[in-house]
Amino acid sequence: METTTNPNWFHGSKVRLAAAIQQDAQTLAAYTEDYDYMRNLDTDYAVPQTVAESGPKSAKMENGVEFMLRTIDEDRLIGFVALHSIEWNNQAAKLAIGIGKAKDRGKGYGSDALQIILRYAFHELNLNRVGLEVISYNEVAYHAYKKAGFIEEGRKRAAVLRGGKAYDLILMSMLRDEWESKIQA
Repeated sequence: METTTNPNWFHGSKVRLAAAIQQDAQTLAAYTEDYDYMRNLDTDYAVPQTVAESGPKSAKMENGVEFMLRTIDEDRLIGFVALHSIEWNNQAAKLAIGIGKAKDRGKGYGSDALQIILRYAFHELNLNRVGLEVISYNEVAYHAYKKAGFIEEGRKRAAVLRGGKAYDLILMSMLRDEWESKIQA
């Protein structure tokens, strides 16, 4: 079990979890103008958002938490990570993560953020299960989740319709004991 090897649990090796600040609103709204970002983020239809719609929120949400992802080296906003739909009685939450600009993807920021948010979920919030959904065409995210230790539980067949095609929605999860086994290995 991980103890205090990292004195600031909001920091990873590449990114840190941070509260949103007012200046983040413009950047977050700009992310929504990237169709690839929007179509990989959610099953809802893609539509750009205004600064007010995508602006900063409190880190504490109803039944969840949301953090901005900032780079360690430049303190630059690159995305967000959230635990939402928390069911406290079942010690379970759903995970969402987004890296806003294509130039920031594939650099390990998302993998680092996953490790930080899982540590937070299991050690700070005392959750037992973190689940997520990923659209089958988002193979990069699927492999990142597998690498982090998430296990595929099943699929909702043809649940997402995009560009005239139907795609599966893959259900994945990680349990606390699986995560602890992975970090001790």
